Amino acid sequence: MSPRSASVNEELRRRSRERLLQATVELVSERGYEATTLGDIADRAGSARGLVSYYFPGKRQLLQSAVHRLMHRTLEAALERDPPATDGDELLARAIDAVLGLARDQPVLMRTHMAGILQADGFVRCPEQQQLAELLRDTVVRNGSLDVDTDYPLLRALLMGAVFAVLLPGAPMPAGALRSELFQRYGLAWELGVPPGDEPLGGTHARVDDQSAQETRSAQRPAQSK
Repeated sequence: MSPRSASVNEELRRRSRERLLQATVELVSERGYEATTLGDIADRAGSARGLVSYYFPGKRQLLQSAVHRLMHRTLEAALERDPPATDGDELLARAIDAVLGLARDQPVLMRTHMAGILQADGFVRCPEQQQLAELLRDTVVRNGSLDVDTDYPLLRALLMGAVFAVLLPGAPMPAGALRSELFQRYGLAWELGVPPGDEPLGGTHARVDDQSAQETRSAQRPAQSK
């Protein structure tokens, strides 16, 4: 039997890593972080225990990479779903709804992820995080940003803050209220993206119609260029 080519080996490694990331998402969602061991993850992925350590320094790093992968795939699916979005406002609305949707649909996973970011090791730089960052940054560009290096980190921070607020134990904020605030901040019409209802679920601002959205955007962009 001839040896496998380098490209075949690379593809096998990629698939093995993907299985570990998917198994992590499934198990942490089902059992929680503390009750999930690296051995459990390897078993669910059908991989040898040593492969986990080969790809990831520890469980916390593995979890962050797994969540970043989930966020990237969720955001990508939202941005590319039919009908295709050609308008920058629609793309940004879809991005906001996708991230808030993860906080709503995956509370255990996202709460654990956010708690990990606040620990000493902080934010894990990994291929999955870079893919997520590139996709979100491209959304900012397509939304018409005049200062991407400022606007992208700001959007990222606002989305992270919204997720924290949705998941805050004992005092969660309604996702609809946070959506209303974010849409007002970016001058987005409530009908864009995937609105939870015909009207905002809360927030300090009334519904933004198409005309007021355009006025807000026109007022913000000159300020960004200064």
